[in-house]
Amino acid sequence: MSLNLQGKIEIVSRTDEGQVRDHNEDYISDNPTLGVAVLADGMGGLNAGEVASSMAVHLLMQELIAYRLGESELPAELGHEESDLPMETRVVRKVVEMANDAVFHSSQTQPQHKGMGTTVVVVIYYDNKMSIAHIGDSRVYRFRGKELEQVTKDHSFVQELIDKGLYTKEEARTSDKKNVVTRALGVAPFVEVECHEYETQVNDIYLTCSDGLHDLVADHDIERAFLELSGNLTELANYLVELANANGGKDNISVILTRIVKPYPDEADEGLLQRIVNWFE
Repeated sequence: MSLNLQGKIEIVSRTDEGQVRDHNEDYISDNPTLGVAVLADGMGGLNAGEVASSMAVHLLMQELIAYRLGESELPAELGHEESDLPMETRVVRKVVEMANDAVFHSSQTQPQHKGMGTTVVVVIYYDNKMSIAHIGDSRVYRFRGKELEQVTKDHSFVQELIDKGLYTKEEARTSDKKNVVTRALGVAPFVEVECHEYETQVNDIYLTCSDGLHDLVADHDIERAFLELSGNLTELANYLVELANANGGKDNISVILTRIVKPYPDEADEGLLQRIVNWFE
């Protein structure tokens, strides 16, 4: 596993209050050198949603960075599990469960935080793969070969209706229940974390976003933006936020764009690793 992805991936992120909200309950963070990106969309009365999302993201980034730097005890702890999942996927699942414990404990012990929760998406890149852990209706899309594809499936009421054949995607977009999530981090002592591993390819672009984007901008319009602006991730991120705002900006809007620039590790990395091993032989 290559710990330093500098020059291998490019990450650009943006978050915006939108046109209606007076504060931002989305919280995002990324570390392109270590190949980690996290997005959370908080919910709850007063500013509790903002507390939930920021608490979750800070804890997740702290634990994931420690893991990537070899300073975490999680691999030793999780190594005893009987699991076919790669260690990275087990780690992201575990850290999301830890974040759930922290947010739920705060909601139960701090009256001003009662009822708070958050969606979350965690992405970690390694060995030409990515592991995704998510809860709620924040999403990951993949842009590959000029086509945009939704990678994650929403944990939402309307998604369940789509799965049952009772709603089309178009009907779901206009439903008055489209923002009702069926899973959220921090609202119960246990939450089921959905985790998957995917192969990545050079020139892939991954979009992690809150529902403030995908509720207001249809997938075909997001895809069109990628086709026109994917050469410059900064311009693309700014345009996606502007597009959501132009369509009403009814919610906070957050996007994290990640481009796979080079294979990781590549032959140079492996050669360096072998030389380091040889020094100690």
